[in-house]
Amino acid sequence: MDRQRILIVRFVNELQHRELSQFRGAVINAVSGSDILFHNHQGDGFRYSYPLIQYKRIGGKAALVCIGDGTEAIGSFFENANFDVHLGDKQVKLEVESVDARQFIVQCWDDMFGYSLRKWMPLNQENYRKYVMLDSIVEKTEMLEGLLTANILSFAKGLGISLEKPVSVKFTGIESHRTYLYKGVKMMGFDVDFKCNVSIPDFVGLGKGVSLGYGMVARRRDKRIDNNEKDND
Repeated sequence: MDRQRILIVRFVNELQHRELSQFRGAVINAVSGSDILFHNHQGDGFRYSYPLIQYKRIGGKAALVCIGDGTEAIGSFFENANFDVHLGDKQVKLEVESVDARQFIVQCWDDMFGYSLRKWMPLNQENYRKYVMLDSIVEKTEMLEGLLTANILSFAKGLGISLEKPVSVKFTGIESHRTYLYKGVKMMGFDVDFKCNVSIPDFVGLGKGVSLGYGMVARRRDKRIDNNEKDND
C-alpha cells in the first residue's frame, strides 16, 4: 500500500471564508514566495497539478493542509516565516494552535464510506450549460456524481496514485447550492453528502478552488465540520 503524508496546521486566528485569499497571500509573502507549492505559479504560468498546500478555514479558524511533498515544503514556513502578517488592511500575528501529522491511504475498497463535501464547485462553463438544460433532478444528480468521480480520480492522479478498481460515487443528499465569486467569475457551488468506495482524508479539497478552501471533504463521523463550514460565507 502506498501511504501518503498529510500535515494539518491549525492557527488560533479566526478567519472568514472570504479572507482565505488574503490568508494565502500572507503566507506566500511570509515565506518570500520561494517554493512553487505555496502558490502553484511557474514562471509566467501555472503549475497545472493538484495543489499540495491548501489554505483552509477549519472550525472557523485559519489552517493549512499540506499533502505529500507539501509536508516538506511547509518546513520553510516554520523556519523562515515572519508570523506578523497583513490580512487585507489588518495587521495580525499568526499563532499556531496545533500541528497534526498523519499518514493515509487513497485506494478503492469493497466498502462505501460516507462523506460531506462543502462549497464544491464542479461546473465549468461548458458543463454549466449542460447542467441547467437537464430537466430532471435524477439527470442532474447523475451528472454531478460523474463530475465528482472525475474529481476523485484527478485527486488521486495528482498524488501519483492509480486506482485499480472502478470508483463508485452515490449522493445521499444535496443540502444546498449557491453562487460563489471565484477569481472574478460567478461559479455554482454545492453542499452535498455522498458515499464512495475510495478512502479520502479529511480536509482535502475536490473540484475547483481547492487551494482556497472550496470543495473540502470530511468523513461523516465528524458533523462539526459541516456546521462550521456552512456559516459566515
